[in-house]
Order: sequence, then structure tokens, then C-alpha cells
Amino acid sequence: MNEREWVKSIVGDIEKALRSVNPNLRATDGKKLPYSNEILTYTGDEPTNHNLISYETDILIYELLNEQEWKPRIIVEAKIDSVTTHDAITYSQKAQTHKNVHPYLRYGILIGNRKHYPLPGRLFRHGQHFDFMASWQGFSANKDEWNGLTKILKSEYEASVKLEEIIFNSRSRTREHFTLLHRPLKLGD
Repeated sequence: MNEREWVKSIVGDIEKALRSVNPNLRATDGKKLPYSNEILTYTGDEPTNHNLISYETDILIYELLNEQEWKPRIIVEAKIDSVTTHDAITYSQKAQTHKNVHPYLRYGILIGNRKHYPLPGRLFRHGQHFDFMASWQGFSANKDEWNGLTKILKSEYEASVKLEEIIFNSRSRTREHFTLLHRPLKLGD
């Protein structure tokens, strides 16, 4: 099984699991999402011509706002068997560039068919822009792996919503006020 086939085989189950959190959440594979918006010309102070540059995502989880509008919430990069140092650096950089355009976006990596191997150390060292990392022993998740991934995806959706609120409502008089932020490190077997 190649990566594209593997992703197609799991994306429907991911969407189904997330619908319990929000019935407007969807998951798809192979969708392109902009990571850059280059301004080419201005009229006065207003941009009048721009160039959107996109990367294809392995798994995009997005929220339907109405029949035509949607908002990206989570991207999951998918790899099978192993991850090289180059992969870790490249995907981490992709995460950062996507977050430059969508600052509330959450980003992670899922590695399938890892057999008995844990997450590789190179991901911890070079994956600084990942919000989460997970691996499965096979192409299908066992119960603990599935529960762990869906728990993470649900919490990442909630984090995306909260980040959006914090970032874009920071000047509102009715905004929620925060005096503390902590990003804990959670590890599991």
C-alpha cells in the first residue's frame, strides 16, 4: 500500500470520528491549501493583484461555515514506514508556512506501518512546528492508537477555535481575557 492509498483508506473514519465534536467538520485528502499570498501590485494602499501559492495536503480537516465557506482547522501529514531527517525538516517548514497564512491552523504528522518502532528522534529534533505526532504499528490503528489520535484531533480542533478567537478578537472589549498560557508536553506509548 502506498501513502496515497493509505490516506484514502483512513480519511473517512477520521471525518466520522470528528463529527461527534462538530457536525460541520470534514476531512479530505489531497486538497491544496495556500501557504503564501504574494502581492504583485497595489492601487493606492490596496493590493489589486496577488498570487496564491499552495501546497497539497495529505489530510485536511476543515470546518464548514455555510454552503460555500469553509475554514481549515488541522493538517495531518502522512508517511508510511519511516521518516527521514529531510522529511522532518520539510514537513515542519510546511507547517510553519501554512501557519503564516492561517495562524489558527494546527499541524501534525501521522506515520503508519511503523511495526514496533516508536516515533523517531529526528521528528522531535526537527519537527518544531508540529503540534502533534503519532504513529501506528500497522496501516490500521489498533484501539489505543485510534483513541489516541481521535483524542488529539478533537483537542487540536478546540485549540484552533480558541487560537482564532484569541488572535482575531484581541481588540474586542467583550473578548475573553487570559493571563496564562501553557503548552504542555504529552507523551504516550
